[in-house]
Amino acid sequence: MSTTTRKVDLPVIGMSCANCARAVERALGRGLPGVASATVNLATETATVVYDPGAVDVPRLVAAIERAGYRALAPAEADEEQAEREAEGRRERRALAVGVALTVPVVLVSMGRDLGGPGALAHAPWVPWLLAALATPVQLWTGWGYYTGAWRSLRSGGANMDVLVALGSSTAYGYSLAVLLAPGLGHHVYFETSALIVTLIRVGKALEVRARGHASAAIRKLMDLAPRVAHVVDPDGSERDVPADRVAAGDVVAVRPGEQVPVDGEVVGGRTAVDEAVLTGESVPADKEPGDHVLGGTLNGHGRVLVRATGVGARTVLARVVRLVRAAQATRAPIQRLADRVSAYFVPAIVAIAAIVLAAWWAGTGEFVPAMVRMVAVLVVACPCALGLATPTAILVGTGRGAGIGVLFRSSEALEVAHRIRVVLLDKTGTLTRGAPALTDAVPLAGGDPDFLRLAACAEAGSEHPIARAVVEGARAWGLPVRPPDEVVAAAGSGVEARCGGRAVRVGRLPWVEEGAPSPGPAAAAGAAALSAQGKTVMAVAVDGRVAGLLAVADEEKPGAASAVRSLRALGIEPVMVTGDNEAAARAIASRVGIDRVVAGVLPDRKEAVVREERRAGRVVAMVGDGVNDAPALAAADVGIAIGTGADVAMEAAGVTLVRGDLDGVPRAIALSRATISAIRANLFWAFAYNVALIPIAAGALHGAAWAPGFLRDFHPAMAAAAMALSSVTVVLNSLRLSRVRV
Repeated sequence: MSTTTRKVDLPVIGMSCANCARAVERALGRGLPGVASATVNLATETATVVYDPGAVDVPRLVAAIERAGYRALAPAEADEEQAEREAEGRRERRALAVGVALTVPVVLVSMGRDLGGPGALAHAPWVPWLLAALATPVQLWTGWGYYTGAWRSLRSGGANMDVLVALGSSTAYGYSLAVLLAPGLGHHVYFETSALIVTLIRVGKALEVRARGHASAAIRKLMDLAPRVAHVVDPDGSERDVPADRVAAGDVVAVRPGEQVPVDGEVVGGRTAVDEAVLTGESVPADKEPGDHVLGGTLNGHGRVLVRATGVGARTVLARVVRLVRAAQATRAPIQRLADRVSAYFVPAIVAIAAIVLAAWWAGTGEFVPAMVRMVAVLVVACPCALGLATPTAILVGTGRGAGIGVLFRSSEALEVAHRIRVVLLDKTGTLTRGAPALTDAVPLAGGDPDFLRLAACAEAGSEHPIARAVVEGARAWGLPVRPPDEVVAAAGSGVEARCGGRAVRVGRLPWVEEGAPSPGPAAAAGAAALSAQGKTVMAVAVDGRVAGLLAVADEEKPGAASAVRSLRALGIEPVMVTGDNEAAARAIASRVGIDRVVAGVLPDRKEAVVREERRAGRVVAMVGDGVNDAPALAAADVGIAIGTGADVAMEAAGVTLVRGDLDGVPRAIALSRATISAIRANLFWAFAYNVALIPIAAGALHGAAWAPGFLRDFHPAMAAAAMALSSVTVVLNSLRLSRVRV
């Protein structure tokens, strides 16, 4: 998106199928200069519009949608949207209640008539009038939405499912009314058929809406995590409650046991354990103490802590997660294009087929009524709701499931492409490794001071160099007390000399350390060579003029890196390390995590070239990285996967972000993509197969087949309505399985 355009998500109310979504897209795209693109998501009922604010504004976009016959709201009207959707839900429930209450007696009376009930019921002249009185409110009130929807669709130049339902039910109702008013036209009325069509489809839509509500539960759960109130601590130590969105960066807030953290920030007082599962998927609470970072929306455990706010409101990780998930759910996956192309021509084709069926049966039998029943069944059974829901509901649930396990897809395209990945290129530093050196070895030499590690840490205690910090932290991790040196002198490029408790200590490169101490013999050189061969940085330590030991520092692999690589191999994917580090260091890490292919010594601008070489070889490539230098390669890959603990620019360039920063998110993202695409394909298959199978049956293809069950030989329009409603519910329920898939 260029700097001259903006993007807005507009809630749209009143859509019923994929053709409604297309009508809204046409309304936004036609005659509105400045609209770069418009994408409507039926599952989330939103229109995502990219537009030039200099040529068109949001009120004009809203007006265009409303001219097409749908209700649209500006994005700032969140409360109004909620109120409008609740009001629409109440109207739908009232209409459904009336439909059920009146359709049940219509069906019972009709069954009594058709099955030879009591003579008065079977032949009384008032019975058809009773059926008409009961069916008319169903047709004109419960079913009124189908007429308005059909009119909107036809007026905008398309044809949606409402057209089919309105045509089918109106045909049965209109014929029955004509028979009632002009008995010479026939003797049998079909008010129960029209009432059943309207009511059963309403029931199906209600079930579908309920299921879609479950599908969007993940994003609602994330939105509900943000607490409304924060306890701000004033300089005098007193606390005051303020709305969480009014906390400013730098404010200190108190988080009590059992409360959700209201801001992103740094712990400045107290200790606790924080449950971060809602954002990272990690089930084990993370211990927090002063200096550690916490995320807004996570759950504080047993301790009271003070947190200095660094990210508030829309700048929190939680807010960014919600934005990413919403953006992904609003996009259209490439796999949906087939369904879109089919739905554009589907309804007109079905109307034509229904007309042919009517003409063929009327001409073949000489009777209008059986032909009309066949036509109505074809119109009703072919409604393309399931086709329109097949892809967006699976994307909705799949992206929501990803957010729940700490895997954020920036677009539905990234979610779709990820299932075809065959090669994963992994950056080393910060991705496979921790990104900071750590003390790995402390090797004593014969005749040296056994306390050499503590003394080396003392000598390095005043330095901010990463290697010096690694030595100090390593000594502390081994339980050794670290005190500052009495005096220290740095030798640039070689090491440091210090006095610690009256002892002379020298730490640095082995040749430099040996200059001021007797040679320890070949053992030191051999030990240093062995450690260097493992890709480690080696230092020697001399105490009081004698070389006492060797220290080795290395950037260690992350916990779980080896298991993530094994999981990738289990998915049939080749892991490859791409790093700017030297060959020895790279292969040392690669061998420990199980990677066979290593591309070492790659400068930052060459990583992108490596990605392109893999793609030219015909492979679908994912690039995993965390740094600014990885951004070009992330953008060049088929799917870029950013470590969430890394640089923001890397996350902006990537199609997938791993919130936890753990590599096990890579195979989980790919497995989730495969499960989602599998669900979409199943949905599309059943949506197409359902129509391919039932349209001929509704048209009477099995009428003379003695082997077929009676209900298939004479496929009643009411059964067509039930089957149509069931198909939509089936598609949504199949998508909902993704919320429980194990990845």
